[in-house]
Amino acid sequence: MIAGAAAAAPSLFSILQSCQKQPRLTWQPAILSQEQAGLISSLVDTLLPKTTTPGGLDMKVDIFIDAAIDQLFDEAGQKAIMAEMDAFDAGCREKHGDNFGRLNEQERTEFLKEKERTSPKYNGKVWGTAVGAQQPVGFYRSMKSMALWGYFSSEEIGKNVLSYDPIPRHYKGCIPLSDVGSAWSL
Repeated sequence: MIAGAAAAAPSLFSILQSCQKQPRLTWQPAILSQEQAGLISSLVDTLLPKTTTPGGLDMKVDIFIDAAIDQLFDEAGQKAIMAEMDAFDAGCREKHGDNFGRLNEQERTEFLKEKERTSPKYNGKVWGTAVGAQQPVGFYRSMKSMALWGYFSSEEIGKNVLSYDPIPRHYKGCIPLSDVGSAWSL
């Protein structure tokens, strides 16, 4: 029995290690498949990792994106996003040999830097209005935008990370930038 355990231990250990590489979901997606939800969770974790401030997964940004896709897009829009999501993962498999969610941190970062460089960008805005006709920005840029939207509009980040003053005082129009401090949520 001891000899059998000694022979089986390396195989058992490699199975346990391979299971740890699989991304695990702790929530039930509303519209996405488990694999697509894993991609979104991995993307959010890479874009907004936990540091001294809460990360994107701590703020449940991946769940927010799933709900936004479910509730804000019609059926054609949902299918288009899911097709772009699958194409994103296929490009990742082509470049790195595996799905985005299974890559290590360095490979994910490298892949996202490439997407940042090659993805179409949002048009500039003047007073909240886009300048010119907006061309489609693709999966990466739209998911990055949704992740940032979900993160910075969360109550936890708005109150405890960004500066927050629910009752603003008098207006000071001309002050040095150094007096302003960190980014404000309101």
